[in-house]
Amino acid sequence: MPKKRLLLLLKPFDLRQTNAHSQITNPQTLQILHHLENRRKEHMNAIKFCQNVLQQKPVDWEPILRNNLSQPICNVDLVITVGGDGTLLQASHFMDDSIPVVGVNSDPTQIEEVEQFSNEFDANRSTGHLCAATVNNFQQVLDDILEGRKVPSKLSRISVHVKSQLLSTYALNDILIAHPCPATLSRFSFKIKRENRPFSPLVNCRSSGLRVSTASGSTAAMLSAGGFPMPILSQDLQYMVREPISPGAASSLVHGLIKSDQCIETTWFSKEGVIYIDGSHVCYSVQNEDTIEISSKAPILKVFLPHQLLSQNYTQKHALHMQD
Repeated sequence: MPKKRLLLLLKPFDLRQTNAHSQITNPQTLQILHHLENRRKEHMNAIKFCQNVLQQKPVDWEPILRNNLSQPICNVDLVITVGGDGTLLQASHFMDDSIPVVGVNSDPTQIEEVEQFSNEFDANRSTGHLCAATVNNFQQVLDDILEGRKVPSKLSRISVHVKSQLLSTYALNDILIAHPCPATLSRFSFKIKRENRPFSPLVNCRSSGLRVSTASGSTAAMLSAGGFPMPILSQDLQYMVREPISPGAASSLVHGLIKSDQCIETTWFSKEGVIYIDGSHVCYSVQNEDTIEISSKAPILKVFLPHQLLSQNYTQKHALHMQD
């Protein structure tokens, strides 16, 4: 049997250790610098740990920094990301539906540390919402994957067409359509469509933009803006108009679901606009009167998820079923 081929995708790290600490006398600033230095060391140690584990396995593997990734990922059996959700998201932009990915959270948040420094600075580290492993269980998770005891989940992604042309990047978490200046008003209209026919009234908006999230992205910016968490394996999308100005009769239509057999069609009426995909690093420009179609008709992503996320998926689906 041929060896499995693995790609180890790494969050960038700074090899340089700073000596600036000796020139700083402010105790709070020193604590922050020590915290950041500790985070760097934790990440570096996690990378070394994962590499050591892989060296002991009957697999072929290659490390690459995520910033050096520029071509679609192919000819591998598994992608392992070491960092946090951001590293897994970046990997997803270069992956189709044939290769699974597993995330290793290299620097998990430590609750005791957050509480200890809550009155001084934000000591949160990496959330790792989609990461199935840390250094504490990486070897076991990897063994379960290689030996077929663990199967990947299929996560929905977002496809975007601008003027009927498909954008090359699928969103795993969310997209935001807004003016490039956050203080500038965004003007657009939208409607939900099904089988190429209107499924909802046309809504005309003046706001700070439109956000659409997948189920896996519903606990990120969407939740912070007042949205609701969705079962992570749901194929539906959630949309929300950001800070709508006097929505009036349309107030019940500025937030809702886009079912898996529907899409949301938007017409942009501002001079400038940007579609941000999974954050600020991947973006596409739009102009006045451009039409934008958003749906979940995109290749799924195979992700090995943490057990607690799958448990939450069952609980949320059960709760939704009871409401119906």
